Amino acid sequence: MKQEEPTNPPRRRHWLLIMFSAAAAAVISACKSPPPPPPAATAPPPPPPAVIGPIPAAEGSARSSGAATPRAYRADGASHIYGLNNDRIYKGKMPPLLYAVGVLDVHIDRVGRVTSLDWTRAPRHAPEVIAEIERTVKAASPFPAPAKLGGVVYTDTWLWHVSGKFQLDTLTEGQN
Repeated sequence: MKQEEPTNPPRRRHWLLIMFSAAAAAVISACKSPPPPPPAATAPPPPPPAVIGPIPAAEGSARSSGAATPRAYRADGASHIYGLNNDRIYKGKMPPLLYAVGVLDVHIDRVGRVTSLDWTRAPRHAPEVIAEIERTVKAASPFPAPAKLGGVVYTDTWLWHVSGKFQLDTLTEGQN
């Protein structure tokens, strides 16, 4: 009688065991989190704190105005507002269509304090702009003291971009 060759079940089981081990290893490695990034030589500086709205003026303006007319004082007032709100100024030429345009009379007393605001042309379609302009002007008080005028009412036109940035007509870079 011829002896049958034994089948090789241990070899087949060994092959299946290797396949299951490889599959399990692949699943486990896919679940691991990626290695941490290498440490940077220097950490980036934290972002500057967000400034919302105007920066309040100090107790007194650092200068006085030598303007002899309200129109001449207008440049001093505009540069004062720009200096306190540099990050809010629209850089470059304004687009042809603006979100809002307002004309505001600012009453300044002899020491540079804002005593009142009067709208010549208020952007009534944008009440939030009216409120923000008024807040910005009041926060900029005191303005440069109008030494030659004793007090002044000056007028400026606010050109307001939809982004919330603005230019004053006195210092505008124009429009496209």
